[in-house]
Amino acid sequence: MKLAIVLSTHAAQFQAVAFKGDFEANVARIASYGYDGVELAIRDPKLVNADELEAVVKKHGLEVPAIGTGQAWGEERLSFTSDDPAVRRAAIERIKSHVPLARRLNAIIILGLIRGITPPGQSHEQSMAYLVEALQECAAVAATEGVRFALEPLNRYETDLIHTVAEGLDLIRQVGAENFGLLLDTFHMNIEEPSIEASIRACGDRIFHFHVADSNRWHPGAGHLDFRGILTALRETGYDGYVSGEFMPVPDADTSARRAIEYLRSVT
Repeated sequence: MKLAIVLSTHAAQFQAVAFKGDFEANVARIASYGYDGVELAIRDPKLVNADELEAVVKKHGLEVPAIGTGQAWGEERLSFTSDDPAVRRAAIERIKSHVPLARRLNAIIILGLIRGITPPGQSHEQSMAYLVEALQECAAVAATEGVRFALEPLNRYETDLIHTVAEGLDLIRQVGAENFGLLLDTFHMNIEEPSIEASIRACGDRIFHFHVADSNRWHPGAGHLDFRGILTALRETGYDGYVSGEFMPVPDADTSARRAIEYLRSVT
């Protein structure tokens, strides 16, 4: 099973990203720990030099399985479900702007909190209508470039929109795009799913990417989740993509990254 860890290309407020700061130094460290890939958290593709980024990643023998986009919400409050049409349009255009880099790196584009939350005075139904419309537009643009999107079901404390695999699969049916699937995250699944393993099996070939963090959002092996059973269920679906670590840098980024890969290798 191929393993990656999340790296932010720029400073960010989001805490569950172990590595931030000096890009090349971080990529070198991630490679030295034995990871196969590095998942990049990029707020705005205009802020990165694609040639330099690709050169650094290749220099250290890594792949980029996915590009995270959540910082557009965290830093700028862009979302597909805002009650401001200008904000919704800006969110859609930002996500579409990730497509060329994703195509170049053969990476999936992750849709997390860019979906936003239902603002006061707006119905949940209206938010879902905005979400479906935005996803259809983005997926259509990406399909022409062979790029896939993966929406991440998130726990109820972070958004009111799409918490479970079942809700995610229903959204997939509404969007109706072959290049639109789900990113499953064990931290969120531990909160929302009756059975993580059963939900993984139910999702099947619509799993486009997979995040791991333990029950406390620390590195795998630091909490009570059964990663041997979880990863067995994932393999049984035929999933052959990356398992990517997105967890708190506790006690620090390097220690958590080393412990994560040691533990994950031991249970796979």
